[in-house]
Amino acid sequence: MTGSLSKPAVRPANPQFSSGPCSKRPGWSLQGLADAPLGRSHRAKIGKSKLAEAIDLTRSVLNVPADYRIGIVPASDTGAVEMALWSLLGARPVDMLAWESFGSGWVSDVVKQLRLGDARVFEAPYGELPDLSAVNFDHDVVFTWNGTTSGVRVPDAQWIPADRQGLTICDATSAAFAQNLDFAKLDVVTFSWQKVLGGEGGHGVIILSPRAVERLESHTPAWPMPKIFRMTKGGKLIEGIFKGETINTPSMLCVEDYLDALKWAQSIGGLPALMARADASLKVVEDWVAASSWAGFLPVDPATRSNTSVCLKVTDPEITALADAEQAAFTKSLASLLEAEGVAYDIGSYRDAPAGLRIWTGATVETSDVAALTDWLDWAFAQTKAQLSRAA
Repeated sequence: MTGSLSKPAVRPANPQFSSGPCSKRPGWSLQGLADAPLGRSHRAKIGKSKLAEAIDLTRSVLNVPADYRIGIVPASDTGAVEMALWSLLGARPVDMLAWESFGSGWVSDVVKQLRLGDARVFEAPYGELPDLSAVNFDHDVVFTWNGTTSGVRVPDAQWIPADRQGLTICDATSAAFAQNLDFAKLDVVTFSWQKVLGGEGGHGVIILSPRAVERLESHTPAWPMPKIFRMTKGGKLIEGIFKGETINTPSMLCVEDYLDALKWAQSIGGLPALMARADASLKVVEDWVAASSWAGFLPVDPATRSNTSVCLKVTDPEITALADAEQAAFTKSLASLLEAEGVAYDIGSYRDAPAGLRIWTGATVETSDVAALTDWLDWAFAQTKAQLSRAA
């Protein structure tokens, strides 16, 4: 449908569709964090117990194998990924996969900062995946599971062999808690609290397989290692990091908020329920796009569509005929109109991505709100196009 100039009767109850920090869980309140040990040391017994509980609940909800280590680290998912790259790479050649801005950032770090001359780079444009069959798993492999800024995810882990010789390092920040991560195929998994569970920013999680731990204890990087990245001492893993003894000082308020989200996840049925909520919201958008005369998905292959960071493009011929800058201005105006109406916040495409919209449909978003939003998208498109016609 093209939409009309009449405002829809139903508004999303929660207009927060940002892709990070993401919407809080249904029913969230600041009062729910009253048990946070504010003003106490994170090294005190109560602080350590809270951090250890966060690790234990992470393992339980994500079904992380018992022999994998889980650590809370600084600087969000970015810090967790950088920690892995700086600590683990250099022992083997590395294959870098990128199909959106964050994956491209990891390529830049490895090629330009760590200066690994034996790095092979496999890139694809926004909306597509690189050729996964070309990856050499005798090498280390770095990739994002879900491209937050392109809406493209790997459909599964079948392309990763169980008998690989290198390590697989996976940035899973907008996939964890919404997609089925196959830990048997992953040696390093990173994410931040601010994505699918709607936690506060600033903290990351790194999950290490036994193979990754073996690499840490046997490999000494050729470059100086910042203290904030160090996971070993004297050639041995610093086990305390993975028991709640964080490298730097965490916010105990943020820890309490993460615990609140994890307990909510458990209460609704754990990972299967979280995935089902995200899948249901994606289905609403898919059904709407199928009937739309002006909107399409940025991902080319339906099997690679994200169920969290849903990226859309305008397909209306009159708009696609415009210059790139004019298309970007059009979608920016559309998103601004929805924000002014209090219907949807922060749904413009990422600054480096093609012009379009990005709607977060992770587990904390109610599917009913996504359904209400689709009618408003049609209305906003009609309004914005009419304004464009008047200006012409």
